[in-house]
Amino acid sequence: MSSSNPATRTPRLVVTPAFDPITQPVIATKALTPLVPATLRLDFICAAFHRPITWDVEPLFARDFGDSAVYENVIDAAVFIALVQRPNGLNVIFTRRSPYLYDHAGQISFPGGRIEPEDVDVVAAALRETREEIGIDARFIDVIGTQPRYLTSTHFTMKPVVGVVRPGFSITPNLTEVAEVFEVPLSVLMDTRQHHLHEARLPGGGCRVYFSISWREHFIWGATAALLRNLYHYLAAAQNTPIQ
Repeated sequence: MSSSNPATRTPRLVVTPAFDPITQPVIATKALTPLVPATLRLDFICAAFHRPITWDVEPLFARDFGDSAVYENVIDAAVFIALVQRPNGLNVIFTRRSPYLYDHAGQISFPGGRIEPEDVDVVAAALRETREEIGIDARFIDVIGTQPRYLTSTHFTMKPVVGVVRPGFSITPNLTEVAEVFEVPLSVLMDTRQHHLHEARLPGGGCRVYFSISWREHFIWGATAALLRNLYHYLAAAQNTPIQ
């Protein structure tokens, strides 16, 4: 996530975690209800976002999720959870961020970035950042809905925008911000057996917990994994909500 106008950035030190997120111990978690294949279809997901669903965010991070909270000294950002229909099902687009960025360098992220004054809303911000980072034009995107805002440990608030990218799009990464663009099957991301909860002991005392999802050589963790975990909770609730 980065400003669309680099010349206006205030110089900052590169922020890196105080621990290696891959090597931290895994904590046992309770098994959750699997999502059936029909829940991972695009038609079901679109319908779910257009009907009332009663659901709860991930309980471990409940205090960090919410659209009504007022925060000070944070950077408001929007990210795009981009769904792509492939022959074997839906995939989700991710980026591996450049190792030279100030914030979240080298991490796996959704396309997105800070909300700028010219953005009319979070959807506009997410689509603009998607175009600037990976070159997908908004004319290929159908927005499905949004998810609750999440406060990260690095003092960003991330508002997820969920949408589908229609055929005909092309990927053109902005190499100053994006080192790699790749897709992961939604079925893998929504399989909670692949969600690993870690506990990291911090150098200054205390600890931090976070989820991770591994796919091939990619390690998805932190805020991105938390947003995926929350999307699971939403779809699980939709799966259990009778259609009126």
